[in-house]
Amino acid sequence: MSGGSTGLPGDPPGGRRAMAVWGLGVGVYFVAIVFRTSLGVAGIDAAERFHINASALSTFSILQLLVYAGMQIPVGLMVDRLGTKKVLALGVVLFTAGQFAFAFSHSYGTALASRGLLGCGDAMTFISVLRLGARWLPARHGPMIAQVAALFGMAGNLISTLLLARLLHSAGWTTTFAGSATAGVVVLVLLLLFLKDHPEGYAPVPHSHAGGGFVRQQIVRAWREPGTRLGMWVHFTTGFPAMVFLLLWGMPYLVEAQGLSRGTAGALLTLVVLSNMAIGLVYGQVIGRHRAARLPLALGTVAATALLWASTVVWPGTHAPMWLLIAECVVLGACGPASMIGFDFARPANPPERQGTASGIVNMGGFVACMTTLLAVGLLLDATGDNYRVAFASVFVLEALGLSQILRLRTRAQRRERERVVASRVETVHVPV
Repeated sequence: MSGGSTGLPGDPPGGRRAMAVWGLGVGVYFVAIVFRTSLGVAGIDAAERFHINASALSTFSILQLLVYAGMQIPVGLMVDRLGTKKVLALGVVLFTAGQFAFAFSHSYGTALASRGLLGCGDAMTFISVLRLGARWLPARHGPMIAQVAALFGMAGNLISTLLLARLLHSAGWTTTFAGSATAGVVVLVLLLLFLKDHPEGYAPVPHSHAGGGFVRQQIVRAWREPGTRLGMWVHFTTGFPAMVFLLLWGMPYLVEAQGLSRGTAGALLTLVVLSNMAIGLVYGQVIGRHRAARLPLALGTVAATALLWASTVVWPGTHAPMWLLIAECVVLGACGPASMIGFDFARPANPPERQGTASGIVNMGGFVACMTTLLAVGLLLDATGDNYRVAFASVFVLEALGLSQILRLRTRAQRRERERVVASRVETVHVPV
């Protein structure tokens, strides 16, 4: 089945105002990513400022991931119940307060609490942006909503790498982090003034949100949809290798196992980000025109990632050649865009009032896989005396698990989606005018 998706009943019209409102939401997400990744360029400075070792420093990243993953379903429920504007505003307040607190922290405990607060606010942004796009833009733009949002997220990563790193060494810790936190204040003001949950005349159908029954029903009904579970496993299987590489283990692997300088290793990590941005646009365009390409792109990304990962890990020489490392980093750049495909399976499987909850379930997948692999690699490195060949092989265990679930669910999810499309078209034909 190929071809772009047609409009569905109740589809918002889109237009310039819709793009402006959604663009404001994406701007909030961009700032959140700048704050999230700002610690990545300040690791050495943080170790000196708080007098901590590498293990304590890594706790910052683990804590943020734990908070982010743990908040996904609660945030999805909040978006469905309270609306996008309120949740985004709360998220901005939290991650801005966290960034300000981090700027003035002088103890490890205070700094850790600040990053936890930041992670809590950050967790509220991406699902809100997806919901905002679904409310303002036609369904045919769904694939591009996730990919473009992720693209701006990568741009935020680059800002941290290129700009904040320079400011940190020229202006100092407090000035850099407090100064960057003012961006949160700016987007909060713009959000409160101009952002609306939906266009006029496209308000969601009111539903009862009373008690714990609503929460349980939202989660159970979203989970029962094969498309939601397929989306979660796609996100789980495709995204985590690149996250593991970028967040923690890429730099040590390239320097210690492959013998590269820190400068060369940093350039390869930047290549992953640039590849992510370029491939994201391609994937979004392809899926927008040919929905049948979703699963082949996801599975192809898993296969290519596994092939390149295995090639560098088992290379017979002491170090893998530079061309192979470059190829691996380019392919790792496809992991992020492929993980966004998970949302394109969950979106048509759930009605508008359940989109936030379903997106939260999907978004948990990749972060759970990432946390598991981060810990597994660390434990295996300690157990084997820093043998990266053994430690990095843990990636294949999670990929095999995720792949088995994708293959198990794909037929049911695709059949259910076709049934929904047919039912929607029948309703459109029989609606009296």
